[in-house]
Amino acid sequence: MPTFGNGRRIAIIAGVRTPFARSGTALKDLTAIDLGRAAVGELVQRTSLDASTVDLLVYGTVIPSVIAPNIARELALMPHFPRTVQAYTVGRACASSNQAITDAADQIALGHAHVAIAGGSESLTQVPILHSRGMSDILVAASKARSMRQRVATLARVRPGDFVPITPAIAEPSTGETMGQSADKMAKLNGISREAQDRFALRSHELAARGLDDGRLAAEIVPLPVPPAYDTMLATDNGVRRDSSYEQLAQLKPVFDRQYGTVTAGNASPLTDGASAVLLMSEERARSLGYTPLAFIRSYAYAAIDPGEQLLQAPVLAAPLALQRAGLSLADIDLVEMHEAFAAQVLSNLQGLASSTWAARAGLGAPVGEVNPDRLNVMGGSLSIGHPFGATGARVLTTLCNELQRRGGQFGLLTVCAAGGLGHAMIVERV
Repeated sequence: MPTFGNGRRIAIIAGVRTPFARSGTALKDLTAIDLGRAAVGELVQRTSLDASTVDLLVYGTVIPSVIAPNIARELALMPHFPRTVQAYTVGRACASSNQAITDAADQIALGHAHVAIAGGSESLTQVPILHSRGMSDILVAASKARSMRQRVATLARVRPGDFVPITPAIAEPSTGETMGQSADKMAKLNGISREAQDRFALRSHELAARGLDDGRLAAEIVPLPVPPAYDTMLATDNGVRRDSSYEQLAQLKPVFDRQYGTVTAGNASPLTDGASAVLLMSEERARSLGYTPLAFIRSYAYAAIDPGEQLLQAPVLAAPLALQRAGLSLADIDLVEMHEAFAAQVLSNLQGLASSTWAARAGLGAPVGEVNPDRLNVMGGSLSIGHPFGATGARVLTTLCNELQRRGGQFGLLTVCAAGGLGHAMIVERV
């Protein structure tokens, strides 16, 4: 029997998400809050949930709005919910919605909540653009001026260089290395060839296209009217390339290390807009309300690695810990969902799980083992579906639970890598 924390079982009732759209395309006019409202509102509707029973809303985002930084509270103030619903926002880079889910699960396990909504949202189109420090200092000083003359004199200090904006970079503050550069480094260190990366990326697109066309992935998505005219609907992920081929992917040039690199736009996940949400309950509350859980959370774990080493390899340390806490081995796992930040990262993670060296680093006497490719990301992953940073983790969990149920499997494993050298793993059980 799956147990969690003090023995209370955490039920995963349902999950839903918006379409995932490449940044700057169909969803570019929607904020992360808009996207989050769409996902959370649809979750309430699909599950026929009495929103007054919700005790807690936890939401993840990576690049918060400077105007409304607590996105969770903005969602909790939707008309669906009473104003008394507790809500807070979390951040763990690309595992932010995983953090939201485990935070909510912890609160249920402690008995502090019985019904919780968790998830995440990201608009990588609408990222804040910052002024230079010089411009900021001048604007602050001008706002404090006591007369129009002082204000004009202060603003006269502005120089052309002060107008140069500071744009957010997907780079490690501690090393200055971008995620793409880190993926290139991982490919070199682990002997991951360009061909292997491109073929894995192609696999992701082919499987995602199949999952959308046969309705399995499409069932998770709430169609959205596309602004500003709202006269068309986006009902599918627009990054999935049905017409892609290995030959096309092989022709793309490296993006990060242009001379020696192997990471391209084709074998890296695209910048994406989207949101996701998951409904969690204590087992007893789910039963009393008449819900049949998709699955239960069996265990979870987080791990970290030096960002200057192999930035996206920490899932190799988190997965064995989650398996150990669940009392399981890889042989017990029916399906594996692994976030695809880069093909090089996924292939490095898979190699690490089968490595004695990494097993020793995780304190294991033997490797976790080789993941059966027929059980891995069976409907594609972030390389094709897209990767809105704060939303991906809940998307991965939803897909895993739904497919586990369809296949009649018992155990599922998910892993997510994240900036800062962080990794997450979770075991779910269908009973």
